[in-house]
Amino acid sequence: MLLTISIDFLKNADIYSPGIIALLILAGFLVGIINTIAGSGTVITYSLFMMLGLPVNMANGTIRLGVIMQTLASTLNFKRHNALDWRKGFKLALPVVIGSIIGAQIATEINEAVFEKILAGILLIMLAFIFYKPERWLKDQVQKIQSKPTIIQLLLFFIIGIYGGFIHIGVGIFMLSVLVLNAGYDLVKANAIKVMTVLLYSPFALAVFIMNDQVHYGIGLIAAIGNVFGGIVGSRMAISWGSNFVRWVLMGVIVVFSTYLLNIPALFK
Repeated sequence: MLLTISIDFLKNADIYSPGIIALLILAGFLVGIINTIAGSGTVITYSLFMMLGLPVNMANGTIRLGVIMQTLASTLNFKRHNALDWRKGFKLALPVVIGSIIGAQIATEINEAVFEKILAGILLIMLAFIFYKPERWLKDQVQKIQSKPTIIQLLLFFIIGIYGGFIHIGVGIFMLSVLVLNAGYDLVKANAIKVMTVLLYSPFALAVFIMNDQVHYGIGLIAAIGNVFGGIVGSRMAISWGSNFVRWVLMGVIVVFSTYLLNIPALFK
């Protein structure tokens, strides 16, 4: 009952009122931190935008504005601290860009409910891997790191790009898993490549949503203010607090996001 009243209030609220502006900036700030350290933080603004009355497709397009601003800030911060392998990042970004354009174009054609359940299952399996061999997430595996991406890495990033263009939520977790488990990076260096790759593909996905009039610039740009500062804070936390901290945040995000996708709270009503 209280949740219903809150949602109705938000739908009827003036998005340019001080309270809503503050709420959007705070949400963007939290998203920036979570996305930079792990991933899936976009679910916060995604949900908030829909509570403010945006249709699901417009919310999906609008979040891209904040993602671009957030990843620009965090990428520059990672580069400043010499934590970014930008050459490898650029090579991996190409298949992601191509995939993201395809994903954005088919965003309205896939049954989201079924897709979300499959995603939740994959994330929970990934969680088991993080618990099983934590050392693989905490240290570079030098023997795996190559200057040129492998065919498998390019294929995986193309698939990730399709997903990122489609809905974006959770794309960071998939990128981290490939960069750590397949490419051999520790979580801090993998995070740096992840945010740069997202920065490079997001404008292309955004362009598709713009061409289909599915972006609310007012809401998106206000939230983007918080995204920028969250991205800066998140990248500093990742660099200063190290891979083990990032690993625990990643596990927490996976649990919360999977719970959200499976709608587990509804089972106890």
